[in-house]
Amino acid sequence: MQKVYLDNAATTQVRDKVIERMQEALAQFYGNPSSTHSYGRSAKTAVEKARKTIAKTLNAQPSEIIFTSGGTEADNMILRCAVRDLGVKTIITSKIEHHAVLHTAEELEKEYGIALHFVELDENGNPSLDYLEHLLKQDDSKKLVSLMHVNNEIGNIIDIRAIGDLCKENAALFHSDTVQSIGHYPWDVQTISIDFMTAAAHKFHGPKGIGFAFVRKNSGLKPMIFGGSQERGHRAGTEPFHNIVGLEEAFVKAYDNLETETQLVKDLKRYFIEKVQQEIPGAVFNGLSGDMEKSTYTLVNVRLPFDKQKGLMLLFHLDMKGIACSKGSACQSGSNLGSHVLTEILPSEELEKPSLRFSFSKYNTKEELDYTIQVLKDFAES
Repeated sequence: MQKVYLDNAATTQVRDKVIERMQEALAQFYGNPSSTHSYGRSAKTAVEKARKTIAKTLNAQPSEIIFTSGGTEADNMILRCAVRDLGVKTIITSKIEHHAVLHTAEELEKEYGIALHFVELDENGNPSLDYLEHLLKQDDSKKLVSLMHVNNEIGNIIDIRAIGDLCKENAALFHSDTVQSIGHYPWDVQTISIDFMTAAAHKFHGPKGIGFAFVRKNSGLKPMIFGGSQERGHRAGTEPFHNIVGLEEAFVKAYDNLETETQLVKDLKRYFIEKVQQEIPGAVFNGLSGDMEKSTYTLVNVRLPFDKQKGLMLLFHLDMKGIACSKGSACQSGSNLGSHVLTEILPSEELEKPSLRFSFSKYNTKEELDYTIQVLKDFAES
């Protein structure tokens, strides 16, 4: 049985060089980065080097990079601390955000009594800038806007520059979950009006359990986790040194090879779209995922022309054929509910049809895509 991994939006294969660096760190540089002896100093130097490397690539300052356990912690930290420390009374977001943002905002509404507003979305899932402006001008409360740069299920890319400008014009803070775009797109935080961003290493061929938050200097955020003075006092706890050097290596490799690897994956996505259209009549791409210009090059979300009963067996069938993909975010895999993203943008009759997310990486091949399409075609004809 052929094995094909097409769930790279959930997590990616770790690069060999990343594994080598992490093994070296675990074996040779095992000192606590907070210790003052030579073992600790060696580890601390490497942690700060990683911070500087990331900051330089983003055109940020090293003090603006805070290492976290990943995107979920970073999103929670920023939203919670913005309400607790910065006087935010209103959060504006959308109903198709990652649950790390949605559920946090909902909890803050309960705990602190903040106002929670959702921007209107068009039929493809893009936020209305006119409605966002309306919400920003609605009252004088301190506001935080949280809108993800690349949607993790349908791949839509928002106009982050325009949203940042709107927030700045209306004295609102702007946070973006950039987990699906950091490592895949170039960034310059000096040219975008953005206060907070989040990243996770395992989305760009790094290890799980490590990520970072970009927090604009002098933001006023205070720690969410208390204890030692690690991360310049922003996040207590012994730094996972091996994960941090793994993050750095994956980050460096992602940007050193950005142009060539982007083109490779773009070609795969374009090929997959063409093959689906040729071989599976009636298949539709959800959101803007079938648009090469308006969605990320890393994924497509396909609605297949099968009835509900047949659709129930589709993911299981693909798995039995060695093909890994998903119905949506991996974080929802334990839920019996359908995709909250598709629920917002599709009519109820279309939700009855099975939708699958296929996401690509440099490790995929056209031969794997041919095999996947053939399995889908055979299933459609069975």
